Amino acid sequence: MACIRIDTAKPVKPMKPMHGGGQPPLGGTGMVGYLHYLTEAGIPFSRLHDVGGAFGGGRFVDIPNIFRDFEADENDPASYDFTFTDLLIKGLVDAGVEPYYRLGTTIENQAFIKAYHTCPPKDTAKWARICEHIIRHYTEGWADGFFYRIRYWEIWNEPEVQNQMMWNGTPQEYYHLYDVTAKHLKSCFPHLKIGGYASCGFYAAVPAQGIVPDTGLAGTIPPSEHEQKLLDFFFGFFDYIREHGSPIDFFSWHSYADTARVARMDAWLHEQLQALGYGGLETHLNEWDPFPTEFGTAHHSAEIAAMMIAMQHGHADICCIYDMRTNTAPYCPLFDIRTHRPIHGYYALAAFNRLYRLGTQVEVLCDTDGLYTLAASDGQRHALLLSNLSGRSLPLQLAGVDCTNARYYVLDQERLLGWAANADVIEPNAVVLIEW
Repeated sequence: MACIRIDTAKPVKPMKPMHGGGQPPLGGTGMVGYLHYLTEAGIPFSRLHDVGGAFGGGRFVDIPNIFRDFEADENDPASYDFTFTDLLIKGLVDAGVEPYYRLGTTIENQAFIKAYHTCPPKDTAKWARICEHIIRHYTEGWADGFFYRIRYWEIWNEPEVQNQMMWNGTPQEYYHLYDVTAKHLKSCFPHLKIGGYASCGFYAAVPAQGIVPDTGLAGTIPPSEHEQKLLDFFFGFFDYIREHGSPIDFFSWHSYADTARVARMDAWLHEQLQALGYGGLETHLNEWDPFPTEFGTAHHSAEIAAMMIAMQHGHADICCIYDMRTNTAPYCPLFDIRTHRPIHGYYALAAFNRLYRLGTQVEVLCDTDGLYTLAASDGQRHALLLSNLSGRSLPLQLAGVDCTNARYYVLDQERLLGWAANADVIEPNAVVLIEW
């Protein structure tokens, strides 16, 4: 039995936006016809990376898509093509979603044939000024622009992947790009948050458990050479920006590991930033998706719910699942690629939003391994979110609250956050939302 004790009078911390997403579900009427799903689930952020791929490629967000001729005058509005990015960002703002803007370029999956936009800019200072004008267009009205609330501006994406697909340069060239760009943008926009670098993650620091190669025995799997290089890049980056006085308002990182391992990475990062002199720095897990090939299953939605619960308990300030597309498997955990309608993962985010809207995380105690628990309250209304990754059926016993008139909702293989008469037992890979 899982005994869960809740104290709605004991606040823990504000609820955090753990249910953001990557690029939005472009498509439908006017290319923004599916964005109402984001409104309905209360999605707080959409990180604009890899936007519009395939048939949408070459028109959205990326620096080379907006500023098409690098030899042009960066001070001339005529040098910029904002058309499709204007449409996208307006659609997000109208849907109540804050854009989270990645300054850089989309992954080039066929870079082994030819890379087009992943080389370091020819003129770093000019690249920074181009970024400045894009920000002015969307936040200060420059070039017939807008006055949108876009707080987060991220410099590049996964530059430690030096295989041409993301960054066709050295670590030092990226460190320099970050330094020059961050200093310039902070001098222009001290009120905005500038950061990076969208790390691939810390797999070497938190090795996986499993069958150790060449031994056939269970244990800790040694990190690969690639994973170690990712870690070396991390320490090199912070050494560089500390020595150069580079501003940083947030550090972003990624992981496709399971919930338990990502939670350990989150704790590791928190400890390392404190040791490096960056304690208190915002951290954003802005690309994640455990078991992406299982999209549309109960286990996948249970992992998604558990991840948001774990990160709410942990140190991350913002999370954005990868991705919110409707047409590219397996990285479309929220929508059916055939019908463009929500699937299991979407309802996990919608369930978390019910707690997020209440505002304050409150105390919940449970000592059952594999059962992830989170409670929230606004002082009058209360909610409990459970995700069962224990692998077994768990009878539930709630203490400390009166749930006589509570409403129960279940997300499992058959029910997409459907109403249930009660939830005396939570089955494996089920998510339960209780509101009273």
